[in-house]
Amino acid sequence: MRFSFLVENKTDNPGILAEHGLSVYIEAHNKKILFDAGATDLIIRNVEKMNIDLSAVDMAVISHGHYDHTGGMPAFCEINDRAPVYIHKNAFRKSYGYENGVMDKETCGIRWTDEEREEIENCLIYTDGPVEITEDIWITGTVMTDDDFVPTEIFSYYDEEGQLVRDDMSHEQCLVIREPEGIYIFSGCSHRGVLNALRAGKSIFPGERVAGLIAGMHLYSASQEDRQRVVDEIAGEGLDMVIPVHCTGIKAICDLKARLGDSCIVATAGDTYDSDR
Repeated sequence: MRFSFLVENKTDNPGILAEHGLSVYIEAHNKKILFDAGATDLIIRNVEKMNIDLSAVDMAVISHGHYDHTGGMPAFCEINDRAPVYIHKNAFRKSYGYENGVMDKETCGIRWTDEEREEIENCLIYTDGPVEITEDIWITGTVMTDDDFVPTEIFSYYDEEGQLVRDDMSHEQCLVIREPEGIYIFSGCSHRGVLNALRAGKSIFPGERVAGLIAGMHLYSASQEDRQRVVDEIAGEGLDMVIPVHCTGIKAICDLKARLGDSCIVATAGDTYDSDR
């Protein structure tokens, strides 16, 4: 398996631009997969520098319904209108975040225009539970949480009756790929907890070891105690590769790097990795 970061919050590759968002191009088991699409059409500009042909992508997976993972999808679909786009059935909630207890004025949800969604609609495949792409490639569907799970960030949306309700982020899902050395779990933001994303991936292939975790871990606002708990559990998995990206937060990235050493990779837009390194 080989995968490349088309979009990430940071970059140190000449000619490659960064933005607050995530997009990963993956080649595995004779499939070319786009996992998320960043916040804008930046993926189109970056792939030109990276010599990646988006028209050859076989399928796309959207991790959850937020703008920084879906903004580039209309541009992708203009280039490739044959690849199915797997997206959770609840992903189109117009969610809003909060800043100092005040709800944001602009949605953090999907920001496609009505015309863009109409053009993309024929490509969309709505998910809920686990989806088998091949025997070695799965989408988890909704990442399940424990009853006592406390998210690091709260979102709300207006339901069909116009009532403001809590977004439970049930539209979050992971991509799981099995390689000979173990499974690799791709998570966009882990709003339902990176440890729950880890468990969701393991539930697809019970009893098999996790070789890699490539994830936005949404720990930038977590307490030191919570960060340490996450680092301890990830370290206990004995993974070959942990790549914390996007919304993980610099403190959590530093904590993971200090604990895991070379097995923790600090990736940037434009970087490419092989599963066997």
